[in-house]
Amino acid sequence: MTQWLIPPPETPSLPVTGGDQRYAVRRILCVGQNYADHAREMGADPDRPAPFFFSKPAMALVTDGGHPAFPSMTENLHHEVELVLALGKDADIIGWAVGCDLTRRDLQAEAKAKGRPWDAAKGFDQSAPCGALTLGSGPDASSAIRLSVNGEVRQAARLSDMIWAPHEIVAQAARLWDLGPGDLIFTGTPAGVGPVQTGDRIEAVIEGLAPLSFTMGPPRT
Repeated sequence: MTQWLIPPPETPSLPVTGGDQRYAVRRILCVGQNYADHAREMGADPDRPAPFFFSKPAMALVTDGGHPAFPSMTENLHHEVELVLALGKDADIIGWAVGCDLTRRDLQAEAKAKGRPWDAAKGFDQSAPCGALTLGSGPDASSAIRLSVNGEVRQAARLSDMIWAPHEIVAQAARLWDLGPGDLIFTGTPAGVGPVQTGDRIEAVIEGLAPLSFTMGPPRT
């Protein structure tokens, strides 16, 4: 029997709709600028460039109706609603969820300007709220994706607006990583990203999937 110096942390997981099963998560990959309107919004070329990826630790997940704390070291925290893919054996997409990529936009802008990594801007604690996983073939490409803050719609598009479709994203990621069970992929966000503050109520919806809602909590002390 292994004798742990320190007990290993609990495995991050997502609930699965319609039952008591859970999906164990080993890592989170994210696609940048996968909607043409958001690429323009961020000052990039919206023509079909090769997708680029960044990552978040699995421990960044906020699930089961939890509320993320407002992170330290930022004065410009942004919301980004995203379709989330859950992979199984042979990197097949076995589940789908609504996620929100929280971003320290001021730290990201500084990192971009200096050519530095985005880890502190994207991969911080509680930066990946995610709804319950729906198994099966997934939402239709014409499905609406939407995010509101305190009842005001901020982001609204359709999944068909993505530059790279879900299966294309998986194929591209598989060239860089040995994908398999436990891998989540956040597939990018449409235009309309913007700031959130402590106490804001965020509601994210993709037609056909379990909705995601949370309130931005106060900073941790």
